[in-house]
Amino acid sequence: MKREIIQDNYRRVLDRIKEAANRAGRDPDGIRLVVVTKTQPIEVIRYVAEAGARDFGENYVEEAVPKIKSLSPDASLHWHMIGHVQSRKAQSVCEYFHYVHSVDSIKLAEKLSNYSRLNDNTLPIWLEFNVSGEESKFGWNIESQKELEDLMPDINIIASLPYIKLLGLMTVPPYSDNPEDSRVYYQQLRKFQEYIRSNIRLSGFTELSMGMSSDFEVAIQEGSTCVRIGQAILGPRS
Repeated sequence: MKREIIQDNYRRVLDRIKEAANRAGRDPDGIRLVVVTKTQPIEVIRYVAEAGARDFGENYVEEAVPKIKSLSPDASLHWHMIGHVQSRKAQSVCEYFHYVHSVDSIKLAEKLSNYSRLNDNTLPIWLEFNVSGEESKFGWNIESQKELEDLMPDINIIASLPYIKLLGLMTVPPYSDNPEDSRVYYQQLRKFQEYIRSNIRLSGFTELSMGMSSDFEVAIQEGSTCVRIGQAILGPRS
């Protein structure tokens, strides 16, 4: 029964993504669904993979690695680090993850670049911005264009690092029961991306990782290319 519920939820979320994209005049194929599997057991990941999911997001390296190892025979699965990364765990992130959404310092970017070099691999990354100013959130605290302007030298340094590929920006807005409350933060992140693109020559800097179970349709309307959805598919955390 649980398998059927999860797989039905997954298909419904895909339908909602398609509908939201169509309403916004966007191609649904341009939006990646990352199923957030933190705190979920391996069998649950298998259920949603059976339904067609190929991208999975985890927050903690120590929790994720056993899952990734267990499911590693399926090379079609892609693992996204979406939680805060401590510098001392950068090596494990480079070894086990295909993407990192939460790069929030030059130090971390440099470590990811160095370890990716050892693996002879290029790691795609997003820069995490805290656009709401919440103290509990990670990411560069950027609430205005002036703060972004001050950060541009750092972004230039990161963009020039070898063995990492800067895809775009990521944010987590304040939690709210009203999806519309997230809109202003997603609009801000999109504006910041446009500003960076107009000031730094970056190839492929087109991604916005934003939108979760409670607000992903609003995020799609505001340009998200990657939504991170857990509860709407898998139910409450275990």
